[in-house]
Amino acid sequence: MLLILNLLRSRLPNPNLPSLFNFSNSRPPSSISISFRASISHTASAAKSPGPAALSEAARFVRKVLFVPPGVDPDDVTDDMVLPGSNIVAGPYAGDAKIKEVDFVKSSSRVKDCPKDGRPEFAMLGRSNVGKSSLINFLVRKKEVALTSKKPGKTQLINHFLVNKSWYIVDLPGYGFANAPESAQMDWSSFTKGYFLNRETLVSVLLLIDASVPPKKIDLDCANWLGRNNIPITFVFTKCDKMKGGKKGNRPDENIREFQEVIRETYKQHPPWIMTSSVTGLGRDELLLHMSQLRNFWDNEE
Repeated sequence: MLLILNLLRSRLPNPNLPSLFNFSNSRPPSSISISFRASISHTASAAKSPGPAALSEAARFVRKVLFVPPGVDPDDVTDDMVLPGSNIVAGPYAGDAKIKEVDFVKSSSRVKDCPKDGRPEFAMLGRSNVGKSSLINFLVRKKEVALTSKKPGKTQLINHFLVNKSWYIVDLPGYGFANAPESAQMDWSSFTKGYFLNRETLVSVLLLIDASVPPKKIDLDCANWLGRNNIPITFVFTKCDKMKGGKKGNRPDENIREFQEVIRETYKQHPPWIMTSSVTGLGRDELLLHMSQLRNFWDNEE
């Protein structure tokens, strides 16, 4: 257990970093809990897991900083169970992660028009220039499955892509919306939130965060809204191969640590997170494995 404690402490944000954002205009939750699904207990472990009082000090530390999926005892976590470049533990539900085929199904302007076949789905969400379409194309290894553009904010609909004829990747409109009119921004925000609150087949939101730039208040506001509404979330850090700002700019790992520091102040348990790069291939297999264990547990509970 000493080895895993040393590993986990090395993954924690620098405790001396200051809080970067003022949430006075957007009240953060006092103690958001992370759910595996909205209907599951607030802990990330199965409902039958022992309560905090029954856990060892090491296990409590593990559960605070790692995503421990159902079927895993925190006391049994070892360093080789933690997926590289993440805080995600691989459990017994992980598997069947390969993407063999992907097909575009439809675009919907209203939540009620989305597919009604009951298949599980993962929603991709992020700022309009975060690299969302690039990540989707990167995951499925098929160019131009999702629309990429030099003009961020072009995705204005809920787009469903069927993977292996069994589950969906859902491309949602980016927030920030580039130079779109304010009225359009409000419309997009309204129906996107309606999707999160009413979509029973939603397994998890993959919230994309640009690691090449310092943390943005709009990303934290979005994360806090999802947390307050008990929407399962995974932070996917994109562009981890890049560094902006020249010699004075922070490295992606430094930006990620700053983001985590703020999140740790408002979340009771740290959400699952993973580093990716559509350029180098970083994190692809690990993210798909994480999605597989979420999906397989979701299927098992239905």
